Amino acid sequence: NFRSMAGQKKHVCMPRLLTLALGLFFISLGSSAEEYDYYSWQSDNFQNGRFYAKQPQCVDIPTDLRLCYTVGYKKMRLPNLLDHETMPEVQQQAGSWVPLLAKRCHADTQVFLCSLFAPVCLDRPIYPCRSLCEAVRDSCAPVMETYGFPWPEMLQCEKFPLDNDLCIPMQFSGNHATQTPGRALIKLEVISFEFNEAQQNKSSKACPPCDNELKADTVMEHFCASDFVLKMKIKEVKREKGDRKLIAAQKKKKVLKMGILRKKDLKKLTLYIKNGANCPCSQLDNLGSNFLIMGRKVDQQLLLMSIHKWDKKSKELKYAIKYMKSHQCPTYHTVFQ
Repeated sequence: NFRSMAGQKKHVCMPRLLTLALGLFFISLGSSAEEYDYYSWQSDNFQNGRFYAKQPQCVDIPTDLRLCYTVGYKKMRLPNLLDHETMPEVQQQAGSWVPLLAKRCHADTQVFLCSLFAPVCLDRPIYPCRSLCEAVRDSCAPVMETYGFPWPEMLQCEKFPLDNDLCIPMQFSGNHATQTPGRALIKLEVISFEFNEAQQNKSSKACPPCDNELKADTVMEHFCASDFVLKMKIKEVKREKGDRKLIAAQKKKKVLKMGILRKKDLKKLTLYIKNGANCPCSQLDNLGSNFLIMGRKVDQQLLLMSIHKWDKKSKELKYAIKYMKSHQCPTYHTVFQ
């Protein structure tokens, strides 16, 4: 867990300030990671109140660390700020956040998450500002709640420094980049994170489970994050206490992933889109076709994670269905605890 950093003042000597300033300057110019490779941390292995088996080091952000590979810098600090000491551990835990990034719930989601999973490689740890955490949390926690996930303890915003401290501020407000001035001698506004413009500007009000691209990679991410996966028909859709209720047709269902479901669950199957009574879901406009349904069981309710019309002509869907038979999903269960 993070140490609580609220209210702490950072006293940094001028040589270190200069070193940090140069590092941030190189990043802002998009220069190669090698130009700031020489940064090193204290020679001992004791960082942030925790003893690490290995000294902190700069490593390349691998291409298969999908959450952070496009964040805008090439090197990261390891161990990271979530106490992950090895790259396989980082990759495993970061992987479960990729679907949330795809939801575009906030333009700074990647900046915030990667400041922790893949912190920029400088001579001291730089945490996200509390306001950055709060902005991402307020926009993305409702999306996570739809899937039955609470905002995790490891990301509680009071653990992060206030904005008048040395920290990473919000980069975007709405569709526009913003600079959040602080009282620190070095203003981190010089950090330039490269975002795909479409990701910044495109926002959707569709129900989160209905707002997924029919791409094999996306389907497989949801496959691994779901407890069960079915090919089935939907008989009826109702609204109930702010949720949307999907009642399955009695016709035979094809089980692609049984998970925690029992055979008797399949006979009278009812799924819910949490807080989805009023958000649009185009897939449910016409119930005549089969659907690819993915879901989780939360508090005795079956929550919808993802829904796609079963398009026989889709090469992406065909590939994903074929891949499901042999794919070994990573374990994500610790991420949201």
